[in-house]
Amino acid sequence: MRVFLTGATGFIGSHVIAELLAAGHDVLGMTRSDKGAEALKEAGVAVHHAALEDLESIRAGAAGADAVIHTAFDHDFSRFVENCEKDRRVIGALADVLKGSDRPLIITSGVGMGEQEGGPAVETVFNVKHRNPRIASEEAGNAAQEAGVDVRVVRLPQVHDTAKQGLISPYIAICREKGAVAYVGDGGNRYSAAHVGDVAKLYALALDKGRRGERYNAVAEEGVPMRRIAEVVGAGLGLPVKSVSAEEVQTHFGWFALFAGFDLPASSALTRQRLGWTPVGPGLIDDLERMDYSAGAAA
Repeated sequence: MRVFLTGATGFIGSHVIAELLAAGHDVLGMTRSDKGAEALKEAGVAVHHAALEDLESIRAGAAGADAVIHTAFDHDFSRFVENCEKDRRVIGALADVLKGSDRPLIITSGVGMGEQEGGPAVETVFNVKHRNPRIASEEAGNAAQEAGVDVRVVRLPQVHDTAKQGLISPYIAICREKGAVAYVGDGGNRYSAAHVGDVAKLYALALDKGRRGERYNAVAEEGVPMRRIAEVVGAGLGLPVKSVSAEEVQTHFGWFALFAGFDLPASSALTRQRLGWTPVGPGLIDDLERMDYSAGAAA
């Protein structure tokens, strides 16, 4: 198949390229920069120039594709709500092109959208009241599916290697700024996680084996306690580790307060069963322990 891949030069998308090529697919990679275009050419990928704001160009990229995988997202968390709405518009634009066909659209969301009371987040739940603004992505996916598009959703946990770790990367930057590594309360809240190589494999499997309307949790570790994360980060940065109360969260963490105390364990049992996905990469703590914490390394 010819696959239009948004976010092709990003942290996840750049790994997805290798999986798609290995599976025999042709890839048209979207990038907004000349540097990104050169990287795609070196990887043996055709180039489509567009930014997330260029909806007409994004539609044009999808028009000649047999499938679309949408991994692009604006990670400026100071404008997180606005960027989630931007993602809604991009998904809507892609859906405009694909509706009325059997060409799949694989979109990206977060595992928190499957949050349920009394257990880990699961693939069969869509929590319509979830407070994370990223819900906009799945709302857009649902609208596209109702319009007749073959939508499949990959839900992400903290995706990591030794350079980046999802929300943990900006958390590390905040710790540097504050001169301390903080967690909320007893630090028992958990983040699910998966290595970026395993996540890339899941996108390829969702394309080749996935089904219309299904959601897949890219989760290798169901829940890593925040206190354990803080201890490893504190050791890496050489900074004290401390608890902050619920009343102090906003003052200490700023925009990150939305995520600091979230308890977000997630299961991938159904994903593994449906797609035969078996994560094999190192765990989050392993990557954090092996990371270079010298100034700017985790930026």
